[in-house]
Amino acid sequence: MSIPFTAAARLVAEREVKVLVRTKGFWIGFAVVVLGLFALTVLPKLFDTPDSVAAVGGDTAKVLTAAGFEVREVADRAEAEELVRADEVEAAVVPDGSSDGVRVVALTEPPTDVLTALVTTPPVDLLEPADVSSGERQLVIMVFALVFLMFGMGGAAIAQSTVTEKQTRIVEILVSTIPVRAMLAGKIAGHALLTVGQVVVLALVTPIALRIGGQAELLAVVAPALGWFVPFMVFGFVLLASVWAVAGSLVSRQEDLGSSMGLVVMLVMMPYFGVMFFSDNPTVLGVLSYVPFSSAVAMPVRVFTGSAAVWEGLLSLGVLAASVVGVVLLASRLYEGSLMRTGGKVSLAKAWAKAD
Repeated sequence: MSIPFTAAARLVAEREVKVLVRTKGFWIGFAVVVLGLFALTVLPKLFDTPDSVAAVGGDTAKVLTAAGFEVREVADRAEAEELVRADEVEAAVVPDGSSDGVRVVALTEPPTDVLTALVTTPPVDLLEPADVSSGERQLVIMVFALVFLMFGMGGAAIAQSTVTEKQTRIVEILVSTIPVRAMLAGKIAGHALLTVGQVVVLALVTPIALRIGGQAELLAVVAPALGWFVPFMVFGFVLLASVWAVAGSLVSRQEDLGSSMGLVVMLVMMPYFGVMFFSDNPTVLGVLSYVPFSSAVAMPVRVFTGSAAVWEGLLSLGVLAASVVGVVLLASRLYEGSLMRTGGKVSLAKAWAKAD
């Protein structure tokens, strides 16, 4: 007797979740993502130690300290030269005996950073000051793109699960009681649920990582972008999950899975490289924010940088949601037409015709 669609999908989803959370790879992979997030925010602070410079004279010491150097005040030039020769400081700034200025003492090469700090810089008036620096902007863009890449590639577990069921003939038992489309819906729902949980955890952990990394000022800017990133990430994952499921249903052995997953890998990698390479190109990024497979990263990035209005985010999310419905329906037909076919790779044309 066949189980109702909703109940069948729920059973499959529960099974997928239980199987995945019992694997070490799932927890190791998620731990790597969390640790990577902390590394990106904390390590720059730990390794960004200021250069040490010796200075003769309190006024010079104040200028160098304001420029971010670690200043060691010394009594005279001889003591400063001794520190430079001992490689305890990068350079020394001493009075110039022939004028009211200063001279820089270094060991082998002119210290460009010290010379730049000593140059008098005129005041700067910013007409439209940026909320975050370019470095902070690149950090957030990298995190968004990497998270999408990690979860997008994590959808390969759906393809592996599908082909394992075909290879072990378990699928023949399952389809006798569970509708094929319910199996697909359950697999997507189960893995999507896990992805939602992981993305929510990352959204909660990110403020902690930013505070520890000394970038608490980013919270006010990142928080709205995170609010957009979560739903975009969920819809984007469902879109990819349905394609991953089809990739698994087209082959009958794990060894053949690589031949059917090339297109899916491209759909995961292209948004990552597209956003990373064109993050400074507003025209290209604007186009990517409305393309279903790349909008999951591109639009949250545009919201973060302040180049997208709320209506643009809602429009992009609507386009992505509509695309999810269309792709899932298409994938369900292909999945149904190829799941029970064995003996080699099934072409998309045969899978489509078999569904009839």
